[in-house]
Amino acid sequence: MKRIVQAECLAYIATLPEAAFPLIYLDPPFNTRKTQQRRRIRAVADAQGPRRGFAGRRYRTEELPAPVYPDRYDDFVAFLQPRLEQAYRLLTPQGSLFVHLDYREVHYVKVLLDQIFGRRSFINEIIWAYDYGGRSKNRWPAKHDTLLWYAKDPRRYTFNYEAIDRIPYLAPKMAGPEKAARGKTPTDVWWMTIVPTSSREKTGYPTQKPLRLLERIVRVHSNPGETVLDFFAGSGTTGEAAALNGRGFVLVDQSPGAVAVMQRRLAPFKPEIINPDAPHPVPQAR
Repeated sequence: MKRIVQAECLAYIATLPEAAFPLIYLDPPFNTRKTQQRRRIRAVADAQGPRRGFAGRRYRTEELPAPVYPDRYDDFVAFLQPRLEQAYRLLTPQGSLFVHLDYREVHYVKVLLDQIFGRRSFINEIIWAYDYGGRSKNRWPAKHDTLLWYAKDPRRYTFNYEAIDRIPYLAPKMAGPEKAARGKTPTDVWWMTIVPTSSREKTGYPTQKPLRLLERIVRVHSNPGETVLDFFAGSGTTGEAAALNGRGFVLVDQSPGAVAVMQRRLAPFKPEIINPDAPHPVPQAR
């Protein structure tokens, strides 16, 4: 199954069958109390343009439409609670939930997840460290996000150790040539850059996460042929990671801008596009 759904996530996921997904990844709003937007531009050749590029050619820049959303909640935990309860219902017995947050709300959400899943179902707190962008001069710069991993059943869950991508040793000479050549498995701190502005991976979506980050999660915590769910789908990174690794996906987002980005990005995989609120919600092959 490869599906993109434009809908309010809680209303839609409540219609999905119980125990249907082995892996759910969620990157909800972070409650930054700011409007999230990324500026998108493109260069256009123009002999009278104000900018000069390669070989002296002149060009101008044009603004492109960019998705935008207000990231502000009076009670963020109350907003997440029914959605996380649905996530618990939707997981298979060996399924895992990953919730991606930052320092603002992660401690409150962990307490909520302990209540829903049980404290024994908490498996890992994974730190994604990226060390990119501006640096504060009045505090230690915040350069990491947190991923909370909960298993439906802490005694049995999917963890494909052999599928973990290996990373270089920090001191390869101490490891020896054989180990250095093989690399090591990551710990619970994942050093990865954000999606660079000039990257072909960049979609212009304001909170896009790196494909490499989602591929690691998808490969290790699900199996080929299974379907991954993401109901805060945004730019569709979860869907691309799933499709590239032989999995299906169900991506849900209420934003027309997000759905438009996902349709363009995932067009090679021909997902069905569903809008349950449309007058005639017929899946469309793409």
